[in-house]
Amino acid sequence: MKRVMLIPLMLVALLSSQSVSAEPKHAADIRVPILLYHRFGPVVADSMTVTTSNFESHLKYLKSHDYTIIPLRHLIEYLGGKKPSLPSRSAIITVDDAHKSVYTDMFPLLKKYQVPITLFIYPSAVSNASYAMTWAQLREVKASGLFDFQSHTFWHPNFKQERKRLKDAEYEDLVEKQMKKSKERLQKEFDNQVDMLAWPFGIYDEFLMRKAAGVGYVAAFTMDRRDAGPSEKMMALPRYLIAGRNGIQSILDRK
Repeated sequence: MKRVMLIPLMLVALLSSQSVSAEPKHAADIRVPILLYHRFGPVVADSMTVTTSNFESHLKYLKSHDYTIIPLRHLIEYLGGKKPSLPSRSAIITVDDAHKSVYTDMFPLLKKYQVPITLFIYPSAVSNASYAMTWAQLREVKASGLFDFQSHTFWHPNFKQERKRLKDAEYEDLVEKQMKKSKERLQKEFDNQVDMLAWPFGIYDEFLMRKAAGVGYVAAFTMDRRDAGPSEKMMALPRYLIAGRNGIQSILDRK
């Protein structure tokens, strides 16, 4: 009769604990700075204008400090569990409004440095307002492969003011139309997925977030100044507004 070697219970527990600890750990809680721009030009014409030379210095800084500028979509996929990880030094560039300087000043630099961005558009201004890009210009930049077009509502309302002005049913109808019309128009014009929203003036609340989710948005973006990561609400992801002569070193040097 063969002698059976009995393994002491303490040894079994030790081996078991070692097996568990050897399992792969979850991806790190990566937090990513999302930079927000509006307008560009040779001089600071207003509080939202970043000089073109200053913007190029931002691109150079990101490159020289080993940042990977990723599409905003990659962050959303990561936060939604569809992407396992992101580069540890990631950064994202977004632009609101589709001002004509995106075409004249920003676009040449994006081509030079091959940088992807997300442009949040309110369609009512396109080819209508003198300050805005045209549909033809939007199609041209889209063809570069560097742009993702997403929604900034249909005509950029101030939801705080509209809430005070309108009755409850009227306000709810306005909110829904603003979110739906922008989404539908952009999808029709460019045949691309529009499921992200930038809050006009950075205004949002629980009601607005519910309405956005209800019409098919998976993420929305504020102007709250902190990095975006898994602990944030998907309908209130923060961005750093870059305006005037602001640099980006103070935002990125914390990493």
